[in-house]
Amino acid sequence: MNTPTPRCAHPATIDFQRLVAQSLPPEDGEDFDDARRGFIASLPDAEVRRADGGPVWSLRAYGFLDDDAAPDTVNPSLWRQARLNREHGLFRVTERIYQVRGLDIANITFIETDGGVIALDALTCAETAAAALALYRRHRGERALHTVIYSHSHADHFGGVHGLVSEDDVRTGRVQIIAPAGFMHHAVAENVIGGVAMARRAQFQFGHTLPKGVDGQVDAGLGKTLPLGRPGLIAPTRHIEAEHEVHVIDGLEIEFQLTPETEAPAEMHLYIPAERALNLAENATHTLHNLCPLRGAKVRDALAWSKYLHKALHRYGERTDVVLAQHHWPTWGRERARRFLAEQRDLYRVLHDQTVRLMSHGLKAAEIAEGLELPEALTQRWHGRGYYGTVSHNVKAIVQHYLSWYDAHPANLHALPPVPAARKTVEYMGGAAAVLARARADFERGEFRWVAEVMKQLVYAEPGNADARELAAQALEQMGFQAESATWRNAYLLGAREYREGPPPAPGVAGQALLGALGNELLFDALAVRVNAAKAAGLAFEIAWHFGDSGEHWLCTLSNGSLSSLAVPAAPAADLHVGTDRATLDAILQQRLAPPQALAEGRLRLQGRAELLARFFALLDRFAGSFPVVDAAPWPL
Repeated sequence: MNTPTPRCAHPATIDFQRLVAQSLPPEDGEDFDDARRGFIASLPDAEVRRADGGPVWSLRAYGFLDDDAAPDTVNPSLWRQARLNREHGLFRVTERIYQVRGLDIANITFIETDGGVIALDALTCAETAAAALALYRRHRGERALHTVIYSHSHADHFGGVHGLVSEDDVRTGRVQIIAPAGFMHHAVAENVIGGVAMARRAQFQFGHTLPKGVDGQVDAGLGKTLPLGRPGLIAPTRHIEAEHEVHVIDGLEIEFQLTPETEAPAEMHLYIPAERALNLAENATHTLHNLCPLRGAKVRDALAWSKYLHKALHRYGERTDVVLAQHHWPTWGRERARRFLAEQRDLYRVLHDQTVRLMSHGLKAAEIAEGLELPEALTQRWHGRGYYGTVSHNVKAIVQHYLSWYDAHPANLHALPPVPAARKTVEYMGGAAAVLARARADFERGEFRWVAEVMKQLVYAEPGNADARELAAQALEQMGFQAESATWRNAYLLGAREYREGPPPAPGVAGQALLGALGNELLFDALAVRVNAAKAAGLAFEIAWHFGDSGEHWLCTLSNGSLSSLAVPAAPAADLHVGTDRATLDAILQQRLAPPQALAEGRLRLQGRAELLARFFALLDRFAGSFPVVDAAPWPL
């Protein structure tokens, strides 16, 4: 067997890349021209550091993208996207609109008004946002930032707000923050209830823990990768509530179009008539987007997504000379902008309608995903290709949206879980040695998908089988090299690494980056999913909480292994009464403050059965955030 050296392309992969290159749209140079148009200045290597000198963001490691030709280990279509996403700096879009791109995975857009400037979005962390604002001001002057607009409820668009403005700026009214209806709930809920699992899975989506290079991480589809800073959040002071609203902000008229349940549960477009500019947030970018990202999320509504783009086209299309978004680069010219918007609309509409059509003929999600092809008019447009989302996993998301996880085959209704199923499968196939022999032959023929599937079973059945783990890694590696989608490539390559090295070390208690932004209801919901029902068996008690900072009273009831919480108008009857404030409780939950110290300092006041507080905290699981992915997680927990 001529097994390739790890991190080298198999001959079948080299042949695959050549076929891909022959099928790609013709290169007209328009995207490269648009990505560089209006360039003013940048930072060397787009490098951003923390105050202590630690790295937050840098594009220096992507120097390998200088080559025009893709190496054998990168899909040539993805190579092109990765090179486009390396363009960075401050760019002029129109007379009043400027963007900083390439200093984060997302863009920040500065909109100049009569007496200052608006920041549309705030990037992921304070360091990158502050660097972007400083770059803008260095070349456009010290304009007062009086408004921040959050286009939608994902952290790479609000997490850097503290690098733009302070809490005091907002509290005193010097700065207003505008967001779509439902923003605060969705901004924190999506990142908290399922946040620990999402954060671990996001490593596979974005590949930010992989080494950068032609055999490693090259891109994330929407941008390069994630910065290393921590997100923050300042609550909006104004919400856009109607589907269409018009506001004049410091002399500049802006039309807002709400687009809920599209790329984010709370999202909106902006149209600026004076600049004939339409900003589509993240609903129309230079890629087919996700209807359910690999990190996990509630499935997005492809039908609503296409309909809002259709409405935007008809409401603003004739008045638009440039379309831009909060990822990638703008598209200039009325006809080009209209075509781009119409094609993005058609992407989500045809995916939705054809998936539902085939679903209605009885085809399963995997069957539709394998066979459905987009119209050639869309696949031959660079922005219609799957650098971030893919036809395959978007089809499965649409089926899930309508029909749930169950494919209606009764054998799948109560199938064995992975490990016992794998053991029986390997036994039926003649044992580990026979499985490995057949899989190696299939690998030699380039049947990497099947080899990955079979080795997944063998590793589940025999986790310590080194030969199985290595062959599984090699199969995933070749699939990663072939992937057009950056997220698929990242997932395959990180999966290969973890077959070889295991999961990363535990980073500590996970899922608390936005704890202080949670309202009390979401906080207690987040605590409820940490209650270990087995440990709580037989326990039943009630704790009344009074938060002195907000004046709120909450009653938490523990029974049958579940925690139910309710806001009440006054102190209720309970087994234990706890007086505190949210800052103290947050510090305790983050393990920055021990309860005995809080009691000694008077920050916790207990009345009733004081021992219940320690018992309650002992029931809460702590999530390390480094659970196995390619191996089975331990059970029971």
